[in-house]
Amino acid sequence: MRSGFISCFLWSAKPPGFAATRGRFVFQRVIYAYETASSQTSVRPYRDRPRVKEDLPSFARDLLIAFGKSHAVRFLIALALVAGCTSKEPAKNNANGKVGGPVPVVTSPAIQKTVPVQIRAIGNMEPYSAVAIKTRVDGQIVRTHFSEGKDVLAGDLLFDLDPRDYEARLKQAEATLAQDQAQLEYSRAQEDRYQALFKEELVSRETYQQMKMNLESATAKIRVDQAAIESARLLLEYCQIRSPIGGRTGKILIQMGNMVKAIDDNPLVIINQISPIYVAFSVSEKHLDAIRKYKTLGTLKVQASVQQNGEVSALGKLEFIDNTVDNTTGMIKLKAAFPNKGKRFWPGQFANVALDLYEQKDAITIPSQALQVGPNGQYTFVVKPDLTVETRPVIVDRMNAEEAVIAKGLTAGETVVTLGQLRLSPGAKVLPKPARETP
Repeated sequence: MRSGFISCFLWSAKPPGFAATRGRFVFQRVIYAYETASSQTSVRPYRDRPRVKEDLPSFARDLLIAFGKSHAVRFLIALALVAGCTSKEPAKNNANGKVGGPVPVVTSPAIQKTVPVQIRAIGNMEPYSAVAIKTRVDGQIVRTHFSEGKDVLAGDLLFDLDPRDYEARLKQAEATLAQDQAQLEYSRAQEDRYQALFKEELVSRETYQQMKMNLESATAKIRVDQAAIESARLLLEYCQIRSPIGGRTGKILIQMGNMVKAIDDNPLVIINQISPIYVAFSVSEKHLDAIRKYKTLGTLKVQASVQQNGEVSALGKLEFIDNTVDNTTGMIKLKAAFPNKGKRFWPGQFANVALDLYEQKDAITIPSQALQVGPNGQYTFVVKPDLTVETRPVIVDRMNAEEAVIAKGLTAGETVVTLGQLRLSPGAKVLPKPARETP
């Protein structure tokens, strides 16, 4: 009685998409399981439970033993409802007899073209030259002639030191020179007079030699005074601190009013030349021979790109190969110079670097996303003329984020699937779509 009521209720309450064949089969198993379970005794400890009927379905028998009659019946009824839910219309078969129509996919042709053979690395921007501005004389900073973070040219005035002490030293040196010049004139007159007296044998040779030595000493002293004046002028010139290179100034590290000394280690400001700019990067020592080989044949081009509100890239040339391989990492350091006229690159930035060694002609390329990895290695789905797909093992020579160079397995013009591979199997019918659409 109870089982009949449940049967009528479940059959009348079946969902609209309940498939006739599959739903009826599962439903009958559920009713049969329920009727059989109803005749069993209540749940007891496992060792005291009676054996269930042998003709009870295996999944119902396991549920009855594990959970008891009431829980097992509820589960079986839910299972019947879920398993019977299908679409209102039966699924259509495709040409291969498989369920479903053609699978929409995005495709791309294998292209034969000339591609560069590159070595890729992560690099770091470095200033082309950097100067730490320091004072060469002691004094107080009385004026700053630039703003932080501004461009300066070679020779531009940066700082003024108090020049009064060095002006006084220059005047003192000039006065000493004037005094010694007067002494020189007197010594020259004395030498002339004693020379005449010596010729007339009115004075001794020793007396004349003394006068001559005084003249030479006064002449030498004039040269010392002139050197002192040049030194005083140079120290006075050092009170104006100028930029030795053109570049971008950083933060002012010692502000106006502070005393500075020539022996200080701390710079006043650091100037970086960023146009041109270096990109430093390291590559494995296994590439060293190839890099040296192709560098002797001509200039090696280097591409660098950074993410900066979109990708910013530039083309430069390799200028530096370090003279030592780092024995802890097995890497060798390289530097490439970039014009950086727009100053899009900045010291300290990280960049993706690609060093072009040579160009490979007639290479077969496909988009990187077309490659799949299976138990036997890499493969791709190839679309045949009848719009079915096959799996094609390929050997990849090299690849980057955008494309892969295929050494073996594809020919130019063949079409590969770049998007929608998860729904494909060998022989599946496909519906190719333009790359701008998503399957």
